[in-house]
Amino acid sequence: MISEALKKQLKDIVGAENYRDSQAEKLVYSYDATPNFQAMPDAVIVPRNTEEVSKVVKLCNEHRIPLVPRGSGTNLCAGTCPTEGGIVLLFTHMNKLLELDEENLTVTVQPGLVTLDMIHAVEAKGLFYPPDPSSMKISTIGGNINENSGGLRGLKYGVTRDYVLALEAVMPNGDIIRTGGKLAKDVAGYDLTRLFVGSEGTLCIITEATLKLVPMPETKQTMLALYQDIEAAAKTVSTIISNKIIPATLEFLDQPTLEVVEDFAKIGLPTDVKAVLLIEQDGPQEVVARDMAKIQEICMAEQAVSVQVAQTELEAEALRTARRSALSALARLKPTTILEDATVPRSEIATMVKAINEIAIKHQVKICTFGHAGDGNLHPTVPTDARDHEEMERVEAAFEDIFAKAIELGGTITGEHGVGVMKAPYLEWKLGAEGIAAMKAIKLAFDPNNIMNPGKVFAKESRKRVVVSR
Repeated sequence: MISEALKKQLKDIVGAENYRDSQAEKLVYSYDATPNFQAMPDAVIVPRNTEEVSKVVKLCNEHRIPLVPRGSGTNLCAGTCPTEGGIVLLFTHMNKLLELDEENLTVTVQPGLVTLDMIHAVEAKGLFYPPDPSSMKISTIGGNINENSGGLRGLKYGVTRDYVLALEAVMPNGDIIRTGGKLAKDVAGYDLTRLFVGSEGTLCIITEATLKLVPMPETKQTMLALYQDIEAAAKTVSTIISNKIIPATLEFLDQPTLEVVEDFAKIGLPTDVKAVLLIEQDGPQEVVARDMAKIQEICMAEQAVSVQVAQTELEAEALRTARRSALSALARLKPTTILEDATVPRSEIATMVKAINEIAIKHQVKICTFGHAGDGNLHPTVPTDARDHEEMERVEAAFEDIFAKAIELGGTITGEHGVGVMKAPYLEWKLGAEGIAAMKAIKLAFDPNNIMNPGKVFAKESRKRVVVSR
């Protein structure tokens, strides 16, 4: 609990209007996009600048008050739920694009800037920021960095960490540090920049980021390949890559997902096929034309029943938008929608898709599968009802089998959603006891009082989704 004396000190730092502890305000920030999971904070604070963040953190460290930095709350691992109470930090005041440096091809931003707003700003200058999480219309750069977000373009361009050049961060003791710079090369000391990216708010609070930009691709083409054999569709993915073609986007949707997305988007997606691949290539016009012709040839050789190329950018954008809306569309089926995030080597995509279907039958649950097949990242999704405890037990068992299979195939328990609370019980499967011990040593060195987003990554609770009350 926060004492009246400490409350006054915090209000003096950020202004009374930026300290919020009404029941309604706390309720708003007690959950994120993780289904059926909630935990109440003691207060919500909205700092206006880095100095205020530093002062708040120093006070919280002195009084052992937990701190949870939060973007738009779109994450799916309960990473921004304040499971041990304390203070949720919002960055709605710190939402500026500070500099667009066209000479060094960088953009410097505050953590509260909405991802798509930044993308529009850099594209207006003919530049390109590739990471494109499906939540980019509302997600923030700070949240993207904390979760190391991916997106549809991850296959060719990489994920958020590949574009973070420098950070300003407030450490758990309140110190302000800067890492990296506008540099193509920098090996001075430990790479703290990459350590902080994806640390889920457990090591520091990011207050500024300098991101790498690249030139806008000259042109792009979008293709939809249709299959009546789901495993043939999955095998096509690895065949394309083995032919040394790296598309900008290589997405997979199975029939149950197609049916729901078409009902939601109504753009004419085929629903009478078992699976589709959404494929996009960008770059110089002659390279795009050559790659797409070869990809079409590969798809047909791998039993595609049809390959359709979008004739206009409007048609292509409709396909991309439909894919991004998959989770929203699936959420209409049942009261609870659990979207997971297992990743395997690209060569094992067909094996993993087959295993997911077998696991669905084994546990008698409906699993809709879609995802970034080109980089091995699949999103098996179960429409269910958290009130049906027996079914939820089968759902949890199915996901446990999926994670075990992914690791058996050389994969991981999460490719882009983070660990948070929900994946913590499985982290040792991936890292081993020694890996967990190494991570805990880092956490202890940075945050000896465990105030930074406690209860995440190393949590020991059961994975079953429960409401945590305070």
